[in-house]
Amino acid sequence: MPRLSQGACASVSIPTVAFVAKDVIELIGIVVETYPNATFRVRIDSPQAKDHELLCHLAGRMRVNRVHILPGDRVRVEMTPYDLEKGRITYRFRSDQFPLQPGGAPQAPASDVPPAA
Repeated sequence: MPRLSQGACASVSIPTVAFVAKDVIELIGIVVETYPNATFRVRIDSPQAKDHELLCHLAGRMRVNRVHILPGDRVRVEMTPYDLEKGRITYRFRSDQFPLQPGGAPQAPASDVPPAA
């Protein structure tokens, strides 16, 4: 790289690499309790970790958009494989909206599912 004189101004292009590591586990759960500082206790409904409970905080984008979450709300949770007791709430589903299962089929509410024969 050539030396620049004291008064010279040069634009140096530094190659930037956009690296996004997405090593997260996405699960669907129901908010059980609310705590201060946008923290929630969430019970997982996804078949991967049925009835597992996490301590979750609200994602920054949800704070900026002032999304309110109450007990009983269905939410999407991201958690890292490094700490399986904590997570981040990234989406709150509407009451008439059912999340998609990993296969792509909508998940029916538990009350509408007939018992298996």
